[in-house]
Amino acid sequence: MNNFLRRLMFRLWYLFAPPWDTGISPPELLDFIEKYPPGNAIDIGCGTGTNVITLAQAGWQVTGVDFVPRAIRIASRKARNAGLAAALHVRDVTKLTGISGPFDLALDMGCFHSLGNKKKGYLSELERVLAPGGYWLMYGYFKSDSAANDYGLAEADLELIPASMTLVWRQEGFDVPADLTDERPDLAGPRVLLLEYVE
Repeated sequence: MNNFLRRLMFRLWYLFAPPWDTGISPPELLDFIEKYPPGNAIDIGCGTGTNVITLAQAGWQVTGVDFVPRAIRIASRKARNAGLAAALHVRDVTKLTGISGPFDLALDMGCFHSLGNKKKGYLSELERVLAPGGYWLMYGYFKSDSAANDYGLAEADLELIPASMTLVWRQEGFDVPADLTDERPDLAGPRVLLLEYVE
């Protein structure tokens, strides 16, 4: 699917209820919040702000970015209704113009795996805004070797990750949403990575 159609599809999803927008923060993020002191965080591809709110409630200063204006409007409303402050921006994640960090945590709930050939630009921006000693908590679906499209991650995509980022842990899993199982049987395994930026 070309980039224009992918962006259009995401914008259309936010007119309804995107299947990935569960309104529930994942247990790995909750574990991270318990283990590490609050700091500055960026939610890359924040959608409607569920994890922005979770982080802000735990004392983090949070910036959220998404390229879908409607998602950012919903996230802003949710944060305001919760009485929380968050900086929310409509941005291309490969060009985080006006966002400088540094961030102690970069959270990515399924953004990196959807970028196709734009992953290098994303990683360049991530390295720019992430503080030394900061963490990148990334969730992504891995595609099978036979997958012909650019949706999902391949091991070669992990080789693009700068050497300045050290793998802390990798959680294996097959967390494919039920409504995608029939449509996307090629999506599988390792789904959560936590990397530390050591510069």
